[in-house]
Amino acid sequence: MVTEQPGRMVLVRHGPTEWSVSGKHTSRTDLGLLEMGAEPARELGKLLSKRNFSEVFVSPLRRAFETCRLAGYADRAVVLDDLREWDYGDYEGRTTAEIQGERSGWDLWSGGVPNGETLSEVSLRADRVIARARASGGDVLCFAHGHLLRVLAARWLGLPAVGGRLFALDPATFSELGWQHSLPVICRWNQPP
Repeated sequence: MVTEQPGRMVLVRHGPTEWSVSGKHTSRTDLGLLEMGAEPARELGKLLSKRNFSEVFVSPLRRAFETCRLAGYADRAVVLDDLREWDYGDYEGRTTAEIQGERSGWDLWSGGVPNGETLSEVSLRADRVIARARASGGDVLCFAHGHLLRVLAARWLGLPAVGGRLFALDPATFSELGWQHSLPVICRWNQPP
């Protein structure tokens, strides 16, 4: 008897923006892609076109939606507010070095952000995306943002959300979450097109 393999999640981090290149924390600021982000998005689309996805999800923010469009999936993408980037509150538009100038040793994962989202809130959003993907009945493609996708990967594995700090994720890359012997695993991580 052959058992059906549960669906996988393919995660695409949006292409580079002015702020991602300069290291500024970007959540609710709705920046578009830099010109150099267009070609990797198209290449990701070519690579992913060989796959069959039961659903395509995208963050409502322009940089993720532009990546989705350039990859060729905008016509079937469902916008999910839960795929928005972590809200950095008062640290929006600031670099880690600038923040550490005021808060020595600060890091996003343990230091929090004033007037922004907590890690627990981001974790709950990631859990809702995972539940929806697992209920889809097939492989799911998600276009979103660096920190959110790192939390999503940790939660897929059953780790606490803070485990996302262990997964570096570059712009315009894809990753794949799947299964091995019924255990959730990372199949690929941080792959360029």
